[in-house]
Amino acid sequence: MVKVHDKIFKPYISAKEIDSIISDLANRVNTDYAGKKPLFVAILNGSFMFASDFVKKIDLPCELSFVKFSSYQGTESTGEINELIGFDNDIAGKDIVILEDIVDTGQTLEKVLNILESMGASSVKIATLLLKPAIFNKNYPVDYVGKNIPNRFVIGFGLDYDQLGRNYGEIFQIQEEKDSMLNIVLFGPPGAGKGTQAERLVEKYELFHLSTGDVFRSNIKGETELGVLAKSYMDKGQLVPDEVTIKLLISEVEKHPEAKGFIFDGFPRTEPQAAALDEILAERNTGISMMLGLDVEEEELKSRLLKRAETSGRADDADPDVIQKRIDVYKAETAPVKGFYAAQDKFIKINGLGTFQEITNRLFEAIENGSYLESGSSVDLDTTLNTSISESVDVGVGVGVHENHEESPPHRLSRNRRDSSASAFDNEDDEDEEENENYRRRKYEESSEEGRKRQRGVNVKCAVVI
Repeated sequence: MVKVHDKIFKPYISAKEIDSIISDLANRVNTDYAGKKPLFVAILNGSFMFASDFVKKIDLPCELSFVKFSSYQGTESTGEINELIGFDNDIAGKDIVILEDIVDTGQTLEKVLNILESMGASSVKIATLLLKPAIFNKNYPVDYVGKNIPNRFVIGFGLDYDQLGRNYGEIFQIQEEKDSMLNIVLFGPPGAGKGTQAERLVEKYELFHLSTGDVFRSNIKGETELGVLAKSYMDKGQLVPDEVTIKLLISEVEKHPEAKGFIFDGFPRTEPQAAALDEILAERNTGISMMLGLDVEEEELKSRLLKRAETSGRADDADPDVIQKRIDVYKAETAPVKGFYAAQDKFIKINGLGTFQEITNRLFEAIENGSYLESGSSVDLDTTLNTSISESVDVGVGVGVHENHEESPPHRLSRNRRDSSASAFDNEDDEDEEENENYRRRKYEESSEEGRKRQRGVNVKCAVVI
């Protein structure tokens, strides 16, 4: 961390990464301008470091000129050119490459482009170390981009905050106030009730539920560009690359800018995916708040699934070998992800035994006391709660009790047959949907007069006081 004036900045782009970015830009320009003699126009003051390192990597005969102006005041762009000095060269008929340290709104470059075109340049292209695509609002192209960054203020490597910070050899990003979004990675083995609990978390905290299987299927069905690409791998029996999966999730996150947070269900499943998710969320000034893992003993899971098979009609619930394989796959997938978040002190193990409401209470407790994660240790939240509570526990919920009522519960919506290419996600999502349907049915029953009578008949009042 560094402090410049009244602001704190955190490390963002290392000197090594900057050098790699510049090498890539120079190689592309060397290829595109082979046989030509370009004139590089560097924008001062910010681009002096970038221009210096960039031209050292150019293998062509070239010229270098400088233009100076200012459009920043403090940490905000004024959008107006206050001063313009330069262009002493005769540039008529020349191939120009503008060198910029950073492009944000694009207002500054638009002025320069207009001037160069009026002076008779043969061609004008733009090479920038950094681009803020979220606020770039001009129609002209930025031809060579080193790195896209979020709309957050940066300093270092020529970039300044009120004239200070240019001398740093790496780039720093402003430290924003603590993020208020609640982003949860939720894991639970087959039979743990994850689907029902996800719905309850969504309901209480107004989160958006992102299920990997749902995202894949909706994109494949809608024949989006990413959906078609994902399907091409599935049709060959290949795993969809992390890059494609991540892009699909990014597209879903960006559809909901108003969300108070997200539940990531079925993702990440590997440590590289978890690291990529961290980077994606950091670009949006947020991050994973915690990973909640529902913990249920293996024999209990098997018992639940076999019992469920009596009413679900699902073959995979009735076959012990299939059940074992599903549990083994879950353990293999979650182990590295658990380690990733445990290293960040963000993993919380939730006891998954008990009634649905008891488990829900533990999840709520973990979230609402999430500040303890900063203390430096992961948490095993067992049956005891951290505060005194008095809860009404529905015994019937835990054993799946259902009764007939005069009013019929809402009909379950029929589901279209899924594309077979998405079958890798079907088992888990079928299970989640069945759990969600049971939860909706219970909510309906509780809201009806008959349901309330039934609840009063079987409820047991429990007070847990620590």
